[in-house]
Amino acid sequence: MTDFLSLPDLASRALGGGVPYANDELFAQRENLIKAGPAVFSTEDFGHKGKIYDGWETRRRREPGHDHAVVRLGAPGVVRGVVIDTAWFKGNYPPFASVEATSLESYPSPEELAAADWQTIVERSPLQGDAANPFPVAAGERFTHVRLSIYPDGGVARFRVHGKVVPDPRVLPGAFDLAALANGGRVVDCSDMFYSSPVNLILPGEARIMGEGWENARRRDDGNDFVTFALAAPGVIGVAELDTRHFVGNAPGWAALRGIDARTGSLDDPDAWVELLPRTRLQPDTPHRFRLTADRPVTHVRMDVFPDGGLARVRLHGALSADDRRQLGLRWFNTLPESHARAVVEPAVGPEQGAKLVAARPLADPADVPEALLAAFG
Repeated sequence: MTDFLSLPDLASRALGGGVPYANDELFAQRENLIKAGPAVFSTEDFGHKGKIYDGWETRRRREPGHDHAVVRLGAPGVVRGVVIDTAWFKGNYPPFASVEATSLESYPSPEELAAADWQTIVERSPLQGDAANPFPVAAGERFTHVRLSIYPDGGVARFRVHGKVVPDPRVLPGAFDLAALANGGRVVDCSDMFYSSPVNLILPGEARIMGEGWENARRRDDGNDFVTFALAAPGVIGVAELDTRHFVGNAPGWAALRGIDARTGSLDDPDAWVELLPRTRLQPDTPHRFRLTADRPVTHVRMDVFPDGGLARVRLHGALSADDRRQLGLRWFNTLPESHARAVVEPAVGPEQGAKLVAARPLADPADVPEALLAAFG
């Protein structure tokens, strides 16, 4: 039921998530919903409006209705589950909540969001106070925004939206970071995450402190640590960035990169992996950039560090073939909700053909897509 918790939080502020609207936030600001880390509590923290909570809290309702907040996903994608965390809200949590989702072009205003077509992904459900309330989601569409509705009022500390990133191919450059979480990359295996998660390696931006990178425990054997990344799409990697900034006395001594095309080989077959970067010395607190000589696409990359140690970020810049780029675009198009899909296709092929194309999804072959629309895929 809670397998989705291993997936990234698409609403995370680290990915660019935001809370553009809430109908009420008298006691505590809506932006707290997507703050990193668990909510904190101080018994002495009071303001002129009353007790200050590390969450979103609305006033007590004296009229019919309910409260809601709209969250913009920093990385739009397919939602697999949400967590409505009422930590520290014990006598003032909402007894019920529901979650709706939508998908829109560009960057809509609060007024445009209010007029959007919203789809319920979590029915009105009871909540427990001072608890993380998980709800799996079965919808398979790609969403850009979610709306948390609470009944009738109350406070929620954190709101997590776990899922799989589905990038918009229209805004991806010719070469881009294939491992980046915001582009659809993900971590699929890791030897050790004692101090911090390897997902930090593929977050946007630079790490500000050591704790925003990946750090493993000290090894006391003859092995080495590693992280395996699934790329956003099969691509030929040209440049790798291995950033050890902030890791002064605990950076790896060396690192190596290997790749595999899982469409033709098994990840469990060591002979199917090809060398991308031989074992290479690293320096502490240094952003390293290496040009690779790979000449074939890979779907996964394994980074080995020797013998252990932490990194701040990993970037794997590469390009897709025309066919693989169109497959990425087709996956994006197939997951768009109907209203968003029609908004994409109708300017290119007209309302009548656009309606037929949307109704025929999922499309399995880029050959089924009009050339005018394929051009948008890159």
